[in-house]
Amino acid sequence: MPLYEYDCDECQQTVEILVRNPAEQPACPDCGTTKLEKRFSVPAAPAIGGAAGLPISSGEGCGAPRCCGGGCDL
Repeated sequence: MPLYEYDCDECQQTVEILVRNPAEQPACPDCGTTKLEKRFSVPAAPAIGGAAGLPISSGEGCGAPRCCGGGCDL
C-alpha cells in the first residue's frame, strides 16, 4: 500500500497519507479537507544486506525545509 505526500490547500500542511484504494479520495488528517495536491517524492533506496541505504547525494544540504542533502543543487 503506497504512502503519498500531499500539500493541503486549506491548512498549508504537508502530510503523508496511506492510500489503500487508488479510487479513494484522501482527506487531510489535520483539517479534513479533500483539497490536496500530490507532491513529487523520491522513494527511499533499499537497504541491502543490513547495510544503510545508498546515498543519493554527497553534497551539503541547502538548509531549506525538506532538504534532501544537496540533491536540489541550490
